[in-house]
Amino acid sequence: MKFYNRENELLLLRKIEDRSEHVAQMTFMVGRRRIGKTSLLLKAYEDTRHIYLFVAKKSEALLCLEFTEVVKQSLDIPFFGEIKTFKDLFGWLMDLSKKHHFTVIIDEFQEFASINSAIFSDMQKLWDLHKSESKINLILCGSVYSLMIKIFEGAKEPLFGRANNRILLKSFDIVTLKEILQDHSPQYTSEDLLAFYMITGGVAKYVELLVEANAFTQNDILDTLLSENSLFLDEGRNVLIEEFGKDYGNYFSILSLIALGKTARAEIESILEIQVGGFLDKLENEYGLIKRVRPVLSKPNSRSVKYSIEDNFLSFWFRFIYKNRSAVEANNLGYIRQVVDRDYPTYSGKILEKYFIEKLKLEKSYNLIGTYWEKQNQNEIDIVALNDLDKVVLFAEVKRNAEKIDIDILKQKARTLCTELKKYNQNFIGYSLKDM
Repeated sequence: MKFYNRENELLLLRKIEDRSEHVAQMTFMVGRRRIGKTSLLLKAYEDTRHIYLFVAKKSEALLCLEFTEVVKQSLDIPFFGEIKTFKDLFGWLMDLSKKHHFTVIIDEFQEFASINSAIFSDMQKLWDLHKSESKINLILCGSVYSLMIKIFEGAKEPLFGRANNRILLKSFDIVTLKEILQDHSPQYTSEDLLAFYMITGGVAKYVELLVEANAFTQNDILDTLLSENSLFLDEGRNVLIEEFGKDYGNYFSILSLIALGKTARAEIESILEIQVGGFLDKLENEYGLIKRVRPVLSKPNSRSVKYSIEDNFLSFWFRFIYKNRSAVEANNLGYIRQVVDRDYPTYSGKILEKYFIEKLKLEKSYNLIGTYWEKQNQNEIDIVALNDLDKVVLFAEVKRNAEKIDIDILKQKARTLCTELKKYNQNFIGYSLKDM
């Protein structure tokens, strides 16, 4: 698959590389697994002198043996002797960088926490000692969000305040997804685009898997996802279990309920019969997997709160695959496909709302975009977008079928908000599949 998008990130990485020719640079990059971090970094530095080190789950001595060979080959320099600690290897790199300019990429950097956590303080001491004379471009890349943020932004951590640059890598946007479909399946329909967005969420690896399978129609996408030996079937577990550790069962149960539409804390607690406040807080603020949603214009401390799963694929995985894991274990994938087909109109309708929210954000015409509801979920409005400078508000109803959109009903639902926003130019619109 050709390299798509990431122009802004490539430009930033190349600027950092230019700066590092004069002043040592430390950058940390974090993004969920499969998002395309490694591909981006290797693309950015393909024409420069760089060293790529992957931190596998091995002993420190074995890693250093491998890393020494990589450094020798990448920089084409001789080395005699043996390095058994990362402290010595990093010290060697810092010494080399005083005479030579190069980039070092350390992938899955957070794994050092379980291999030897003292590595972080060793690096801090060596960085502080040598950075003023160094011309190194150090990129520390990781996929376990909570650990990476703690390592670099935890006030008591050794590497706190050492990074010059921070990159949070996000998924491909919908413009890029359209470009990919246009390249591979020019006759794609809105249903195909919705399914492509719903399953991949713009995550590079999932896009690549569908491209390799030549799966670009709604039917082919679902067939690929739910086929025997599909890599998608265990993906949610593979991506999250390491993040959650021993508490993964509670986290998985909460995410499954949110994916099923149980989006209020009280609903979740009544079903699980446990207090979930701490879990919800970590899912939102440490793991970045869920988002707390309040009605537009509600007070910051409003108790009217719903939770949504940010990642499209994980939302689908918890809704259909994890929920029906007994069918997966029984190799009855046809059963899951029947469940998906049954629930598809309703489920994809919610994803369509998310699509149009993202579309409006890309237009950059509004400073606030969200949803709205009143007590007991009355008068729900799919999208409310405000431009406080121009005094404009947009109310939008989203339906798969345009014929089911009723603007008069939308206006009735918006009466309370219209009163609050009486000085705003008020616009009402319907979005459907044909508007994608």
